[in-house]
Amino acid sequence: MSLIRAILAIFCPPLTVIDKGCGSFLIVLLLTLCGWVPGVIAALVILNNNR
Repeated sequence: MSLIRAILAIFCPPLTVIDKGCGSFLIVLLLTLCGWVPGVIAALVILNNNR
């Protein structure tokens, strides 16, 4: 995970996981709409996953 992507995950979580697949994008988008903090946490977890 690069520093730029981590900073972008804080400001706009769905944009950082757009290349990880449609499912990840939708999950992060829904969590961001429910609350900003859950969206940021989910985006950082998905970005940190090396699969």
